[in-house]
Amino acid sequence: MKIAMLAPISWRTPPRHYGPWEWVVSMLTEGLIRRGIDVTLYATGDSQTRAVLRSVAPRPWSEDSDLEPKVWECLHIAAVFEEAASFDLIHNHFDFLPLTYSGLVNTPVLTTIHGFSSPRILPVYRKYNQRVNYVAISDADRSPELDYRATIHHGIPIDNYAYRENADNYLLFFGRIHHDKGVYESIRLAKQAGMPLVIAGIIQDQTYFDRYVAPYLDEEQVRYIGPVGSGEKGAVLGGARALLHLINFDEPFGLSVAESMACGTPVIAFRRGSMPELVIDGITGYLVDDLDQAREALSRIDKLQRKACRRHVEESFTVELMVDRYIKVYQDIIN
Repeated sequence: MKIAMLAPISWRTPPRHYGPWEWVVSMLTEGLIRRGIDVTLYATGDSQTRAVLRSVAPRPWSEDSDLEPKVWECLHIAAVFEEAASFDLIHNHFDFLPLTYSGLVNTPVLTTIHGFSSPRILPVYRKYNQRVNYVAISDADRSPELDYRATIHHGIPIDNYAYRENADNYLLFFGRIHHDKGVYESIRLAKQAGMPLVIAGIIQDQTYFDRYVAPYLDEEQVRYIGPVGSGEKGAVLGGARALLHLINFDEPFGLSVAESMACGTPVIAFRRGSMPELVIDGITGYLVDDLDQAREALSRIDKLQRKACRRHVEESFTVELMVDRYIKVYQDIIN
């Protein structure tokens, strides 16, 4: 079985800090290599992999303003389809644009839909619904207008996340600084509860940060530590009493939620999108509908067993489980 893995090029594969799609591609690619599957990874030139690396863009366009994203993305996508005959299957993680190339090749294409940035992109997915195979990353993110091969939840390398039985006394926000992710809501909850809050993540919306985050930073109760690399994640996540995930959108998945639970840290999340598929309410965290419920849930956070959080990830969200499920889909499509 020869697989062409098409990664985005906004960030390196794997990313240095932020880059969830590239991170999932890396975990899947390396997991397939461990199973002896022949994978060629199409990613940025500075990517790190044990697969055969094909690159057009030398660096991620998010890290190099001299690279025009549309130009390098077009060249990058074209590269894999120009070599399509060399593979049994092309696995696309690059959103909707590669679908428009699928009718030009005979090689089957599988697209993992990492979420819909807008309903306006659905016409592309509808047009290629019978030609391209789709995988959803959660049941919540399935469109009723499309057909899917499977729902495959993301998996994480659980051995990279040390379990912490005893947490420190702080709450944690872990994700991009943007209205969607609920940073301001996390600050409000921490203020109401009188507990320290650590904020970690890239600033995706500077205006939002300046208005809703920066005024509350005091280096005592509310502290911003910037983006956290893979080597530091476990310590930051594992030390928290709870991860606050008070999202303002229907999130397709939520890697930080799985990562947090892997360390033993329970999650307080708004009941939106995929959160009911990730968090077992009353066992690995609490699903709430507003800040009042979140504050009440926080008062009960220490009643949860941190071992149950770890066990849930071991049983549901590991890289090996993700790899198993994708291999089955590959075989079904190729056969």
